[in-house]
Amino acid sequence: MTVVETARRLAPELAAAVDEGDRLRRLPDATWKLLVDSGLVRALQPARWGGGEVPLSEFMDAVIEVSRANPSAGWVMGVMGVHPWQLALFDERAQQEMWGEDPTRIHSSSYMPTGKATRVDGGYRLEGRWSFSSGCDHGNGVNLGAIVDVLDLGEGVKIPDYRSLLVLPGEYEIDDNWHTAGLRGTGSKDIVVTGAFVPDHRVQSHLDYAAWNPLPGQERNDGPLYRLSWSAVFNLVLAASVFGMARGFLDAWTEVTANRVVPPKVAQRDDPLTQIRLAEAEWTWDAAASKLRRAVIEMQAMAEQGEHPSDDYLARIRWDVNHGCEVVGAAVHGLYHATTGRTAYTDHPLHRLFQDVQTALGHAYLTPEGHARNYAGHLLGAGPQVLTA
Repeated sequence: MTVVETARRLAPELAAAVDEGDRLRRLPDATWKLLVDSGLVRALQPARWGGGEVPLSEFMDAVIEVSRANPSAGWVMGVMGVHPWQLALFDERAQQEMWGEDPTRIHSSSYMPTGKATRVDGGYRLEGRWSFSSGCDHGNGVNLGAIVDVLDLGEGVKIPDYRSLLVLPGEYEIDDNWHTAGLRGTGSKDIVVTGAFVPDHRVQSHLDYAAWNPLPGQERNDGPLYRLSWSAVFNLVLAASVFGMARGFLDAWTEVTANRVVPPKVAQRDDPLTQIRLAEAEWTWDAAASKLRRAVIEMQAMAEQGEHPSDDYLARIRWDVNHGCEVVGAAVHGLYHATTGRTAYTDHPLHRLFQDVQTALGHAYLTPEGHARNYAGHLLGAGPQVLTA
C-alpha cells in the first residue's frame, strides 16, 4: 500500500480526531501515534533507518490527503515529516543520537532565526525564544534556525551565515502559548533555550544547501531523495498542506451549498453565480495543485539524473507554489463570503476550515511577494538574486 493509499484509508479516523485536537491545542496522542505507526510521518526517512524513503511526489500527495481530512494533522505531518529527510543530511553522529535507540523519534523545528548562537569550542552556545514549533509536544528534540555570523564575500557583499542547530530533549522548554483561531491542533508553541550547547555535528549550514556542497549525511544516505533543494522541499510541503486544507474546504462548501435553500425557498445550487464561483474555485485549485506536482516530479527527475536545478528554476517553482497558495486562499475566501452568515458560528462546518486555511497562509515561508521579485528578477536579469536553494 502506498503512503497516499494509507492516507486515504486513515482519513475517516483522522477526521474524527479534529475536535479533540482543537480542544487539546495539539494533536491527540492517538493521532500522532497513527501518523508514526502508519509510516506517514516517516515517509521521507532513509530506508536504512526503517523509513519509507518514498519519492517526494508520493509524500506530497499523502500530505494533501491528510490535510484534507484533518488540517492540523496534515500540517504537522508535512512539517515534521520533512525533518527525517533533513536529519538524513546531517553527520552520522547526529542521526545516531536521534535514531540509534528509537528510529521512530522525530523532532520539531522553528527555523526563523530569532535566538542567538555564539561560537564556542566544538560547537555553539544557543539561547533565546523561537515561535511556531508545530508538533513540538510530540517532538524528540527541535531544529532551530540561527544566524551564527556574517560572511564577507568581498566587493561589499555580505550575507548571513544561517544554520540549523539540532537541540536534543532536556535542553529546551516548551512555552504553552498556542491559543489561536486556526490550526489549533498543531500545538505550534514557542521553544525557549537557555544556554544549550550544540556540538558541530548537530549543526548544518544553509549556505551549504544553497551552494550544493557535499553534506555529511549524503555519504550513507545517497539516494536521489537526499539530493533535493532544502528550501524547495520545505516550501513545497507547506504548499501541499495548504492545498489539502483548501480541498477539504471546497468539499465541505459544496456539500453545504448543494443542500442550502435561500429565500424565497430557492435551492442555492441552481443559482448561476454560485455555480460560476465554484467552477472558478475548482479550476484554481486544480491549476495550483498541478503546478506543485509538476515541480516535484521535475525535481525528482533532476535528482535521479544527478543534476542540480538552477537558481532561476528554483525561483520559478517557489513562485509557482507560493502564488498558488495565494490564489487558492483567495478562492476559499471568496466562497466563504458567498455562503450563509451562519459561518460566523464556531460550530459551523465551514468556520474552522476557513480559519485553518487563513492561519496556514500566514506562515512566513508562504508570503508570495519576495518570490515574485526573485522570479521576475531572474527573468529581467536584475542584479544579484536571493539564494533560492
